[in-house]
Amino acid sequence: MNAFSNFHALRKIALRCMQASIVWALCSSVGWAEQADRDRPMNIEADRLQHDDNKKVSSFQGKVLATKGTLVLRGDTLEVREDDQGYQYGLVLPLAGQRVFFRQKREGLQEYMEGEAERIEYDGRKDRVTLSGRAELRRLRGTTLSDAIQGQVIVYDNLNDQFSVDGQARTQGSGSSSAAGRVRAVLAPKPKEGTGR
Repeated sequence: MNAFSNFHALRKIALRCMQASIVWALCSSVGWAEQADRDRPMNIEADRLQHDDNKKVSSFQGKVLATKGTLVLRGDTLEVREDDQGYQYGLVLPLAGQRVFFRQKREGLQEYMEGEAERIEYDGRKDRVTLSGRAELRRLRGTTLSDAIQGQVIVYDNLNDQFSVDGQARTQGSGSSSAAGRVRAVLAPKPKEGTGR
């Protein structure tokens, strides 16, 4: 082998090593950089707190702001309980006539799901958010509004990347519905590569 062919062989090896390190870096930053929000601690700010250690229930009142990884919940009151396995469950309620707010980043994407409703329930075990009463869910790609959904009950399943919407309000304790409206949706097409939109 002459010096010229040695140079090309070394260059190919160097390029392969560089490609492998770039792929590893991309996988680390996209696939592994964000842990599931359900495994993160919940940080809460409020005006008041009542805690019952025996029941593992904490009740926060007054301008509540809760964060859990990329998950953000805002309302007037928040009740958090924890099961025996350590999973957290939250119920957020607003002041009368207002709505509470939720926002969560989609795993591995520069997209966010956010919404408002008269009641929001968070299930830490299933990584699921249920919005009830004048519910609205929006998908933002970066800062651009992409999709908007309205209904009486919206269930957003972050783990399976799915949501369902019910336009009818259910009466307590029965499976019957009262005519509260229909589901309304605006679904934007995904922007084409390289168009910047």
